[in-house]
Amino acid sequence: MALTRSRAAARRRRWTAVLGATALAVAGGALAAPAGATTTSQPVEFQTRCVPPPIAGIPPITGATTAEITVDKASPKVGETVTVTYTITKPAASNPVDLALPADIMTPSGKVVLGGAQSGAVTVNGPKKNPPVPGKGSFPAFSMTGTFTVTQAGSITLSPGDYNIHTSYLMELDTPCTVLNPPAPVSETVVASPVTSPNTRALALDTASGDPGVRVTVNGSRFTPLTEVTVVGRAGAAETTDRMTVTTDSEGSFAARLKVNDVATTGIVAYEGAAWDPEKGAGPAAYKVVVPAPPNSQTITAAVTAGELSMTQAGDAVELSSVDFGQGGAATGDLRTVTVKDFRGGPAGWSLTGKVTDFTGAGGSIGAGSLSWTPACTAKAGSPSACAAGSAGPVGSGGATLASTPNGALTGGEFTIDAGLSLDVPAFTAPGSYAGVLTLTLS
Repeated sequence: MALTRSRAAARRRRWTAVLGATALAVAGGALAAPAGATTTSQPVEFQTRCVPPPIAGIPPITGATTAEITVDKASPKVGETVTVTYTITKPAASNPVDLALPADIMTPSGKVVLGGAQSGAVTVNGPKKNPPVPGKGSFPAFSMTGTFTVTQAGSITLSPGDYNIHTSYLMELDTPCTVLNPPAPVSETVVASPVTSPNTRALALDTASGDPGVRVTVNGSRFTPLTEVTVVGRAGAAETTDRMTVTTDSEGSFAARLKVNDVATTGIVAYEGAAWDPEKGAGPAAYKVVVPAPPNSQTITAAVTAGELSMTQAGDAVELSSVDFGQGGAATGDLRTVTVKDFRGGPAGWSLTGKVTDFTGAGGSIGAGSLSWTPACTAKAGSPSACAAGSAGPVGSGGATLASTPNGALTGGEFTIDAGLSLDVPAFTAPGSYAGVLTLTLS
């Protein structure tokens, strides 16, 4: 019986050491913000109360904890996914006993509290990974990550919330820790912007040519209802003297009878506001002013048939490089080459945009905003238009421009578009294959 009591006491001492450590090793992490993240986070200090399992024989522990919250994107759009990392940079206390603690026995989980424009809590989890802790030694930092979807535009605050330490050493036990005076101080703020609705305004002409002074019917649709619209001729990017204003009906449509006198007019546009804005306008729709032949002359004509605006791509699958669990970083690769052929022969340029879904796999997901590209665009020799590559940066679910050409007096050509791709993978993303779908749109 004495031997039994001695073993029980020894086991209790071991449990006291383990659980005492667990109660004070506040959940957080060794992970920094994902590579490429723009963050305004700051460490904050708050009081926590951790309750060890009863078998530990240790009373609840109250102490100051320093934590920091980081995000993978500080300026998301509504509908985008934000990855949150909750890091405890300074636990409340050190190992209170002489017994060393083994590696990889603690698994943290917890909550990040949202405030401001969006309320709720983000569930975060950390890996079962910690270095050995010497007796009386300082506890390491811990990290937990999770995601949330932005549902409201405006400033969204993120504060540390309650957490739990699950211990897998001799027994499976939990040590819950709570914020004493919730909410804890704000550690990070993201500013969410609303999703910009695509411009669907459209123009159609009843004829593509006419003599000077002939009126052409310009039909507009999907403009802002009951709004004044300017209908004007274009010569390349410059406006001509052919101009009128019209007010849309309750459906956002109009029919304008524009008198075209200026022989320089090669197209017609319509827009809301005092000046041309591609986000509030439509066109140009091609139009030619036919100058009558002089007396005693013969007009000889030859036709060049206009073609289409089209796009092809050299394949539909991209394999990115792999990254190591615990290290994370950039998984890189190259977009399959895209070829755009603009054989319309009119004044309108084009824009090639792309948007991507979240990357999902058996182990979870990586937000769409983690994919970035570096576009490049080359025009084939002799092409009337110059090709402009889009800006390097995130693609995201809201989309970004891959390449474009401007409007002009005469546009067209053949263009080759490429892009380097980089997926920012958080360090402790669960191993496995992750796939997302990149959709390209030519307009």
